[in-house]
Amino acid sequence: MKLGFIVNPIAGMGGRVGLKGTDGKEVLEKALSLGAIPESPIKAKKALESLLPIKDKLEIFTYPGSMGEEEALELGFEPIVLSEKKDSFGPEDTEEAAKKMLAEGVDIILFAGGDGTARNIYNAIGTQVPVIGIPAGVKIHSAVYASHPKAAGEIVLKYFQNEDMKTKEVEVMDIDEEAFREGIVTARLYGYMRIPLEPELVQTSKSSGIGSEEDALEGIAEKIVEDMEPDVYYIIGSGTSTRPIMERLGLPNTLLGIDIVKNKELVASDVNEKQILDIIEGNKAKIIVTVIGGQGYIFGRGNQQISAEVIRKVGKENIRVIATKNKLMSLKGRPLLVDTGNEEVNKMFNGYIKVLISHYMESVERVEGL
Repeated sequence: MKLGFIVNPIAGMGGRVGLKGTDGKEVLEKALSLGAIPESPIKAKKALESLLPIKDKLEIFTYPGSMGEEEALELGFEPIVLSEKKDSFGPEDTEEAAKKMLAEGVDIILFAGGDGTARNIYNAIGTQVPVIGIPAGVKIHSAVYASHPKAAGEIVLKYFQNEDMKTKEVEVMDIDEEAFREGIVTARLYGYMRIPLEPELVQTSKSSGIGSEEDALEGIAEKIVEDMEPDVYYIIGSGTSTRPIMERLGLPNTLLGIDIVKNKELVASDVNEKQILDIIEGNKAKIIVTVIGGQGYIFGRGNQQISAEVIRKVGKENIRVIATKNKLMSLKGRPLLVDTGNEEVNKMFNGYIKVLISHYMESVERVEGL
């Protein structure tokens, strides 16, 4: 059994500090200056833990340091390192790693990162070798990713244990990060890669909804504004579903960031995790978030600024989820998902939650903490 294992160690570092990605040296330096910490290696280890039952039968081919070697060694694996150690790594190293793993004849490549990492691997191998992504980036639009880190490892384990498991070609998507930071989403299809066919553990590509939802969103926004309490901080999540709330308040909206409102006035816009914690310290706060269409995430995708610590301080009882009926229908019966990176906080959400779907209606939806 030959596994290729690649970790993009900087993936996802821009999320909590509100930078919406870490593509580019300048953006990475800014993320570090704002206190960002690596999260991708932690998620990569969660995936790799699932492969411990076949440890003695598995050959792991990886890259040095935090690109996979360190994570594998910490779990007791003895990886084969395909490169000399370097001081720093870039996208070209990810592509080089994937090409070398292809040459080694790996059966599948397990990688941690975001849409940029998926693009790099696609550039290197196309559809020649199956892959599965460990979701660790800020941007996760591609359909090559497992629904959460542990699921990625479980998929690889099943793939090795089931010689007849089929694969399918799915989309590799990415967006322009600079435009993303300006509130403009320009998603592009770059190509296709093959993943094991395990639909229960793989996320779909992001969906924008079914049909016109303008009237429903206006009704939701009206109800949210009506219910706003005095002297309470409202943390308004990202997305087009929350934008009508800000419009009804007559306030500017950071479409792809997090804004904070108090007494129907804007307190801060496009905030990061630290700014949120500083503002709500010692004060009552509530969170308003929507559901990612087609995927079902309410936390952990596109709103990492609302971290596990923020959720703890606010309290589950002060979280309000909004979504149109069409958006919930796009999930086709799958549960809503929470993936904050903190297992204890994720499990807080296991069970059911009310989702506001119009001015007068709520829907009770199942939630799964990953």
